Amino acid sequence: MPELAAHARDVPVNQIREITEAAWATPGAIVLSIGEPGFALPRHVLEAGMACLDRDETNYTPNAGIPALREAFADRFREHNGVDIGSERVYIVDGAQQGLHFAMSLLLSPGDEILIPNPGYPTFAMTGRLLHGVPVGYPLYPEHDFQPRIEDIEALITPRTRVLILNSPSNPLGAVLGEELTRSMVELAQRHDLWIISDECYEAFTYDVPHVSPARFDSDVPGEARVFTSLTLSKTYGLTGLRIGALVCPPGLERKMNNVMESIVSCVASPSQYAAIAALTGPQDYVSHAHAHYRANRDSASAVLESKGIPFLSAQGAFYLWADVSHVSGGDVRSWVRTFLAESGVSFAPGTAFGSIGEGWIRIALCAAQADLVEGLGRLPSRS
Repeated sequence: MPELAAHARDVPVNQIREITEAAWATPGAIVLSIGEPGFALPRHVLEAGMACLDRDETNYTPNAGIPALREAFADRFREHNGVDIGSERVYIVDGAQQGLHFAMSLLLSPGDEILIPNPGYPTFAMTGRLLHGVPVGYPLYPEHDFQPRIEDIEALITPRTRVLILNSPSNPLGAVLGEELTRSMVELAQRHDLWIISDECYEAFTYDVPHVSPARFDSDVPGEARVFTSLTLSKTYGLTGLRIGALVCPPGLERKMNNVMESIVSCVASPSQYAAIAALTGPQDYVSHAHAHYRANRDSASAVLESKGIPFLSAQGAFYLWADVSHVSGGDVRSWVRTFLAESGVSFAPGTAFGSIGEGWIRIALCAAQADLVEGLGRLPSRS
């Protein structure tokens, strides 16, 4: 048979899925390797999706999404970020991952370089390669609390650099970019005429620090604005399977966005869109309950790691802890997590899933029941 295209053959294995699928196949395993919210969905959200099916509203929607949902996302963005965007800049997408693909499709030509965090979410690199781009990792070092440094990023910029990916709160790190650093990142992109794609999947979950969107510091002038913002309801409301999110584009690109949306997915399923409207405009008890649960789990997990002498990054956001297991991983954390699952029945995502700087580290998802989380972490070997 003919060969696949080279850019498809070269897409790497997602190590998060690799270990998680092994854990799902292990009876009684405690799965701490994947960020899957575990609460029952709010009834009003489920009923909105079912009502759409009951009235047989199952035809195409506009490419950009149902107007009421676009307005709901715009309202939330104004409320949470202090940025007054119009709903015409909001495009409803099939989950944040499709939003990232959408944005990169608009911005990358073959051979263009895209700056991604290392450690960073693996599909930043996977999607960039699939679209013929060249991912270039900018370092997030332990000695700098895994915060990016302007000088490290600037040193990597070449004439082929087109896009800078920002992710705050960070998956896998739980790190949050402060206001001054975020402003500096936008100024860096302005100096070098780069686009920014800001992945804000976890914007609802920060602890004692604010979420700061790069869009706050972007121009509102068409032709000068450069920030795309990727949003999702998967984490905020636990709607991972409904695949619903939004991509906020800079002003002046609305017509081009419609054309590209048609070529990628046409439009998002209408039941998911109506469920999303209910989530955004209805009671917010789910979000406050989830926030409290993740914070309590973060504190309980931190206490276990401290008792074992295991270094970790104190998470300011998202629902992950980033822990150093180099004392037992032997320089190959990807193999170690498989061995640990087989021997202890607990799965963690290996740090190498997120980049080379992740060697020796694991990502711990804080979504589980607290008793399971504490039990799973209790099986880690102490650091002597």
